[in-house]
Amino acid sequence: MNKQLLTLLVALSASCAWAGGEETFQQVCATCHAQGDKGSPKIGDVRAWSKLIKEGQTNITADGYAGVRAMPARGNKPELSVAEFASAVVFMANQAGANWKEPDDAMLKKISARIDKRSAAKK
Repeated sequence: MNKQLLTLLVALSASCAWAGGEETFQQVCATCHAQGDKGSPKIGDVRAWSKLIKEGQTNITADGYAGVRAMPARGNKPELSVAEFASAVVFMANQAGANWKEPDDAMLKKISARIDKRSAAKK
């Protein structure tokens, strides 16, 4: 009985520990991106997202995470991880025609390196 309960608790905590892209979008990004507020590209707007998609997954994820134009860093949610943010970017870009995959460890390292470079440049 205790082994089953422990297995269930581990499975539940793993599923709750990291929000998926659509969930992060709904909780954080939709505030602006659902309507295209403050110049943000509206989800599903192919024209608005096409230029960003051409910049590449690593670049727009890192730049958005660090804050760009009117967008606050991390979508104004300081506790948002790079992986959670990247997953939301994948979700939004794919709604506008991209065919991006969830970032693997190598891509997350590239994203983090670009974030660090931007942070150093601001100092």
